[in-house]
Amino acid sequence: MTNRADLIQAFLARTPWSGARRQPLAGDASNRRYERLTDPETGGTVVLMDAPPDKGEDVRPFVKVARYLHSIGLSAPEILAEDAEHGFLLLEDFGDDLFARVLERAPEKERALYDAATDVLVHLHAAPLPALDSYDPSLMTELSALAFTKYAEGILGTHDADARARFEHRFADILHQETSGTRVVTLRDYHAENLIWLPDRDGVRRVGLLDFQCAMLCHPAYDLVSLLQDVRRAVPAGVEMQMIQRYIAASGVDDHDFRTAYSVLGVQRNLRILGVFARLAMDYGKPHYIDLIPATWAHLMRDLEHPALISVADLLREALPEPTPENLARLRGA
Repeated sequence: MTNRADLIQAFLARTPWSGARRQPLAGDASNRRYERLTDPETGGTVVLMDAPPDKGEDVRPFVKVARYLHSIGLSAPEILAEDAEHGFLLLEDFGDDLFARVLERAPEKERALYDAATDVLVHLHAAPLPALDSYDPSLMTELSALAFTKYAEGILGTHDADARARFEHRFADILHQETSGTRVVTLRDYHAENLIWLPDRDGVRRVGLLDFQCAMLCHPAYDLVSLLQDVRRAVPAGVEMQMIQRYIAASGVDDHDFRTAYSVLGVQRNLRILGVFARLAMDYGKPHYIDLIPATWAHLMRDLEHPALISVADLLREALPEPTPENLARLRGA
């Protein structure tokens, strides 16, 4: 059987980049790998995405969403070459200025970058919808329950199935009530380590978009939760409130309804993240994700204070163990 390295060489041989220098780039939580290719003569660069189909990866959703984002005037990487059968893409290289890195060295730019990222969502949510699956209350409830089946069970060795069933029933009702209505394109992993600052471009195109292959249709508040309740980077409460108000003012959505949906979707997203991080540590040998659980828990506890969550708040506080150092150690050692 042809190995992956040979397939990459064959793919690159069909492009102008066959003689390029190759350098690994940081990956993500998936089975995808990335390399930066540098032309030894011009110094020009592109990015190679290696997404093995035999490990469950599929580049076609990325291609579809990238082309859609381009069509509405946003900055997704241009696709320069593709081999969907074997899972390879050559992509425009946006460089290394992730929002998170820019803000480490230039914290005074925080407001400008978050303004721009919020404006991208306003622009995206006003665009015509492509054909994408819906991130509906049923699926959101199912994924929220990972907090029971992965996070709680990873710590306790079991989980309260009755409590989980009560939660699923109540939370599905909350999601139906508070997040129904308008559907927009939701990138689902919209945060400071997936956004690249492109200051030489204009307007919303200054924000380079990455990691959007799981895009679905959902409530407009979802990606703002991803951006502002960032478990990797603490967004100041003042910035969070300013960006929520900026989005509401620019989009014309109902203030009360949007803020309620924001808290409800915050609970959904943070419950799912608790379960996903526990699973990545226990099942995939990636224990560093456990370090992000305390921040996730803090967001969850704050979101549960909203009156719309009253029917599940105490249930979750009782059923889910706190991320104490001892409990986190259990997840790392599971």
